[in-house]
Amino acid sequence: MKKCRLVFNGELQDEVFDSIDDALDYGLYLQGCERLGMEELSLSNPGDYPFDEDDYEASDYYAFEED
Repeated sequence: MKKCRLVFNGELQDEVFDSIDDALDYGLYLQGCERLGMEELSLSNPGDYPFDEDDYEASDYYAFEED
């Protein structure tokens, strides 16, 4: 049975998934966590960690099957 893996922001993730869709869903979840973390960090100390939605670019990710 083939397993699927996810590469997020250029780093191979430890998790192994049963389908490409599951891996891509996890990548989308990580993007959401990344954005929320940036927003919260900006709210806690906006002078040091400014957050501008216009400048925000989500990290890239892709999934692949392995034997």
